[in-house]
Amino acid sequence: MAKYFDVHPDNPQQRTISGVADGIRSGALVAYPTDSCYALGCQLGNREGLARIRSIRRLDDRHHFTLVCRDFAQLGQLVNIGNDVFRAIKAATPGSYTFILPATREVPRQLLHPKKKTVGVRIPDHTVTQALLAELGEPLLSSTLLLPDESEPLTIGWEIKERLEHSVDIVVDSGDCGTEPTTVVDFSGGAPEVVRRGAGDPSRFE
Repeated sequence: MAKYFDVHPDNPQQRTISGVADGIRSGALVAYPTDSCYALGCQLGNREGLARIRSIRRLDDRHHFTLVCRDFAQLGQLVNIGNDVFRAIKAATPGSYTFILPATREVPRQLLHPKKKTVGVRIPDHTVTQALLAELGEPLLSSTLLLPDESEPLTIGWEIKERLEHSVDIVVDSGDCGTEPTTVVDFSGGAPEVVRRGAGDPSRFE
């Protein structure tokens, strides 16, 4: 049965955040809110967690997973960024964007696109997510909580608890969160390509 944590959206309880972070370090799969709907998350090197996310969402090996980062310093350790791309991404973060970029050696191979060797990265603008990332001290391997055969991501904590009771270990609820997935911008070819329009304004990359 999944543990359910009710977290204050503006002043997250440190004890609760610490407990969730400890769970993630121990291998837990968590459903957590972001600035662009809920996500599934686990520790970066958690192979079982990765397999569980693939199973819940029925993902193939071409899916771009996202590494959710606390700040730009953390993001810069995971992907290779040129100066022009750096400035473009820096101006849009934190925010509801996912950026696809060539990965560094810090990223486990099983997370990379099999042909392009790229990975998705983002810095969310969400108080609870930021508190969790700060406590965790490392990026969170994530994927949008969009179930198979459904067109809309899940956005309500208690509903997620009911529907994924036996599929996840922890559900974090902080009330309303974003209802749209991130806007995805692919920088792997140098010039930006908007590959999914979502919560972030795509016009700045078009």
